[in-house]
Amino acid sequence: MSVQSQEKNMRKLADLLSHNLSYIWGEREGGPNGNKKVFLNTGKTFLRALAKDLGLREYKVSANPGGIAVSGETTLIGMWNNSGIYIMIGQSSFGFEELVIYRKVKHIKDYSGGSNRFLPRDALKTMSYSRLLNEFRTLRKEGNAYERAA
Repeated sequence: MSVQSQEKNMRKLADLLSHNLSYIWGEREGGPNGNKKVFLNTGKTFLRALAKDLGLREYKVSANPGGIAVSGETTLIGMWNNSGIYIMIGQSSFGFEELVIYRKVKHIKDYSGGSNRFLPRDALKTMSYSRLLNEFRTLRKEGNAYERAA
């Protein structure tokens, strides 16, 4: 996927996350629908392309819609050679603040990983895709060791 497409997806995610995705606006709750469904699908598309652009040799992209009280989240967990990365995009349950959380992992099933790192609230809105890639690549450059989060 092109840099322009990825930046378009970043802006779309930022716009979607600036609204309350936990409420279904009167639609029947039979799974994710409306903007929540668009968020989850756009997030998966964005993360799949991101995994390829990061050069991950193995990765898994998933979406968890949660229930009617939460936005749900999209996640990527992937491995380079000896280290990996976990990325989660979603809304905080304490407000509409969108979140991008990322951390280093040791293997593809390492769901606790290293210490969480957070991108600024408006990162998806203002950051270039190249800068975002460089931010995530810093984990690869840090080597294999990490301290487990408490």
